[in-house]
Amino acid sequence: MAWSVVVAPVAAQPILSWEPPFMAPAPVRAEYTPAAPARQSWVLCVVVPHIKDAYWLGVNYGMVEEARRLRVEVRFAEAGGYAQLAVQRAQIQACASDRRVHALIIGAVSHDVMTPYLRQLTARMPVIGTVNAIDDVGISGKVGVDWDDMGQAAGRFLVRQTRGDGPPVQVAWFPGPHSVSEGVDRAFRQAIAGSRVVIRRTAWGDTGKAVQRNLLQQVLDDHKDLDFVVGNALMAEAAISVLRERGLQDRIGIVSTYFTPAVHRGILRGRILAAPTDAPVLQGRMSIGLAVDLLERRPTRRHIGPVIRTVEQGNLGELHIDESLPPPLLMPQFHHRPDAAN
Repeated sequence: MAWSVVVAPVAAQPILSWEPPFMAPAPVRAEYTPAAPARQSWVLCVVVPHIKDAYWLGVNYGMVEEARRLRVEVRFAEAGGYAQLAVQRAQIQACASDRRVHALIIGAVSHDVMTPYLRQLTARMPVIGTVNAIDDVGISGKVGVDWDDMGQAAGRFLVRQTRGDGPPVQVAWFPGPHSVSEGVDRAFRQAIAGSRVVIRRTAWGDTGKAVQRNLLQQVLDDHKDLDFVVGNALMAEAAISVLRERGLQDRIGIVSTYFTPAVHRGILRGRILAAPTDAPVLQGRMSIGLAVDLLERRPTRRHIGPVIRTVEQGNLGELHIDESLPPPLLMPQFHHRPDAAN
């Protein structure tokens, strides 16, 4: 199914760039200009953990729309979840062994998904890491942000909201799955250190909505004096209705650590205070553009990412929403050919 909504590429804009790539301890601000259309009929293969939530649908949408603009073919394979390391490894090998494929883009389920194999593969094709952390050895380029910075951004927002003297501010903290959220947890705690914000309870758990709703219900049963619930977007989405059901919607604030369509609606309605965004649609566009630039041997930055922005009701009008969220009511697209009908 081809999408009928085509968003024009953004003009030159500020991004983050790591110079030298993969080695710089911190990024610098740079200017990003979208890639020029391809001069050859390149075929790109993309493997991702899944496309079952709004975040990865945004990445998928951005990639397909940029492939459409640049006139290249893109194929997708999803592993089915972060536990499916063997599946993703097989998908990477399938892409790499297909001589019609010219470049590989990996949204890794694991930091060291196939490092020795990728080191050999980069000798014949560009390999781009996208969104998720991946071992720098064996890749040609990388698009993404440090997810720890998302936790830090949420913590800094909370500290700004609670400046001044007063009693401790009681927070319940929902970082997400322990296996992939330790960095977010650490950065959030660093951001609130020395402030009035106190974590009364940390609730780890899978980012399924039912799981997060149950965790939230239990925490609210155990702690009657909370001022904020802070954490992953699925918790924030569930918290809107849970707090309303308990009559707490005007007493307990909600802060999310990332941005989804439901979080966006919550901010619009004043039910969620804020959420950082790492612009997943833009990351998808940048990944396709980087792959094409490398294939065409154009000068390009090889380690880049969007600037993280904290979204709140007061700055929603300044946000390029199409960089963060796909259009509504769209399904994932797993194959785009340049000659396909728009």
